[in-house]
Amino acid sequence: MGAQLRVYKRRIKSVTATKKITRAMEMIAASRIVKAQRKVAASKPYADELTAAVTAVAASSDVKHPLTTEAERPRRAAVLLITSDRGLAGGYNSSAIKAGEHLTSELVAQGLEIDTYIVGRKGVSYYAFREREISQSWTGFTDSPSYADAKAVAAPLIEAMERDTDEGGVDEIHIAYTEFESMMTQTPVERRLLPLTLEKSAEESAEVFAKGPEVQALYDFEPSAEEVLDALLPRYVESRIYNALLQAAASKHAATRRAMKSATDNAEDLIRSFTRLANAARQAEITQEITEIVGGASALADATAGSER
Repeated sequence: MGAQLRVYKRRIKSVTATKKITRAMEMIAASRIVKAQRKVAASKPYADELTAAVTAVAASSDVKHPLTTEAERPRRAAVLLITSDRGLAGGYNSSAIKAGEHLTSELVAQGLEIDTYIVGRKGVSYYAFREREISQSWTGFTDSPSYADAKAVAAPLIEAMERDTDEGGVDEIHIAYTEFESMMTQTPVERRLLPLTLEKSAEESAEVFAKGPEVQALYDFEPSAEEVLDALLPRYVESRIYNALLQAAASKHAATRRAMKSATDNAEDLIRSFTRLANAARQAEITQEITEIVGGASALADATAGSER
């Protein structure tokens, strides 16, 4: 009984130490979510306005720019997959990788060759383990990405878009990442970055129709529409990738917080369970000792009575 009680006490001590770690990680993740949310909110207006400006330039001019013009027969596409550098985030990385795999399979089904670009050690490890080719990868900044990191990721993608496919270039750029919706909901998304889609969404069209006819703005470009697009489109790609990196970081922290809270709750359940088992073992040990004492006293009494006879 004593050995069993010691085993339970060691387990309680071990689980208690684990609980302290998971509780601390939960609190750290919760504090990082707030910072990440602020960065996402701060980056969104710039990204939205820049997208509107690029769309206006592309829609209001007849210039055929390589970053806005659909290829007649697209042959290659670049897929940027955003994962994290660390685990302990529940199903966050597996969901992002599944989204990337789904996007890749859809593009392959369309007859496109795929160049894969990956952000985050988890995505790199996934592809390396399966011996699949990676065009370029980046690691070390997924928890707190900066705009400089987004520029570094965007540069080879834009360069590939501007090159001819016979020289290793691509006709399209797609991105798969996890979008932060709330503390409890993070959704993997698949989007095309380039060529820029100029058509309005159904919701936007309905909103415009409800408002009635509106006057369309007229634009005059200086020095030219093509040069304006040359200047704006790299910024557009950088801002979109930056926003995606921030969304992914916020999603990862939220997933980590949720996973660590679940681990802490499980640790508390284990501690309660082991405590009950330890109490039961202690009670059984006490009962056995009392039984032995009573049995010994009874045997001693019987022996004393026999000697008196």
